[in-house]
Amino acid sequence: MSEKQELITKMLEMQKKFMDFEQANGVEMEDYFVGAEGHPLHHFRQQYMDMANKLVDMAHAEKGSHR
Repeated sequence: MSEKQELITKMLEMQKKFMDFEQANGVEMEDYFVGAEGHPLHHFRQQYMDMANKLVDMAHAEKGSHR
């Protein structure tokens, strides 16, 4: 599996886990943006955003374009 496909797969898994957590527990804005150590959403937003940006950079590199 290519690195790009691995990133997409991981992001989809993260989305599913987030939706499952949200439906079961609800999500407070504070937990989403600054989840405490040990909270299931701790660093979720940053990790997801980093992967999304990496994926965008890879797509630009494939096409020879720039952000």
